[in-house]
Amino acid sequence: MRVVVIGGSGHIGTYLIPMLVERGHEVINVTRGQSQPYLANGAWKSVQSVVADRETQDKAGTFGHFVRDLKPDVVVDLICFTEVSAKQLVEALRDHVQHFLHCGTVWIYGHSTQVPATEDQPRRPFGEYGIQKAAIEAYLLDEARRNGFPATLLHAGHIVGPGYAPLNPAGHFNPQVFEQIARGEELTLANFGMETVHHVHAADVAQAFLKAMLNPSTSVGESFHAVSPAAITLRGYAEAMYAWFGQEPKLKFLGWETWKTTLPEAEAQATWEHISRSPNASIAKARRLIDYQPRYTSLEAVKEAVQWLIDNGKINVKVTM
Repeated sequence: MRVVVIGGSGHIGTYLIPMLVERGHEVINVTRGQSQPYLANGAWKSVQSVVADRETQDKAGTFGHFVRDLKPDVVVDLICFTEVSAKQLVEALRDHVQHFLHCGTVWIYGHSTQVPATEDQPRRPFGEYGIQKAAIEAYLLDEARRNGFPATLLHAGHIVGPGYAPLNPAGHFNPQVFEQIARGEELTLANFGMETVHHVHAADVAQAFLKAMLNPSTSVGESFHAVSPAAITLRGYAEAMYAWFGQEPKLKFLGWETWKTTLPEAEAQATWEHISRSPNASIAKARRLIDYQPRYTSLEAVKEAVQWLIDNGKINVKVTM
């Protein structure tokens, strides 16, 4: 099939596009042209890349027609963040595609209630990102179930993989936290470190998209979680990383109001965004309906990403693991 991947040069596309090429599909990558895949793969030689500025074209009302003119059988949209953008694309593609797959987020739930969350749990998102993603999901599922638009949604957790710093055990993205742990230094966590994060390797998100595409009879009109088999607490995450670096855990805990004053505002805000939601999502539906079988646990995915940081001099770790 002719598959158009919107935003295919990023985390997910790094793995998804080679998967599609290897299965004989003709692939077009719609990109801003400002980045390269995180990992080299010979499959990219067979990929046609077209440059588009989605934000500008959305404002002009032309992006949907731009994608339709590429004559796709399947569209994979990895970078849609507003309901208005989604609607424009659907209206242009209606009756022109066999399958439309959208990348969502587990942040559509807002605060975790019953865990692990299943796809039928009520959506109570907060923050513009989560609110817009929940609105996109509601719109696409309604279009699929009432009007026959062939939409599937994959809701990713926190994506990790080689090439970039993962969400760390403190709940933010400063990779120096891993240096602290590697040196066996004390790490202070907010509250009791019992909030959860739910990582997923980018390769496993790509697998979820591929499996959904291969199983349209059970994926169209549905949403699925694309996460690792289990979420982890920040405390458990920290203890596992100490052990990986051959160190004894040295953890200290402070209440949120005190803890947030101990680090830069941007890092504290990133932590709040994650622990206030504490995502913890089930993959039972994805296993059952599209045979999603993630290769990586949360910790395996993180360790591969941290090893890349070490190997590429992004963090200074001198211990023998």
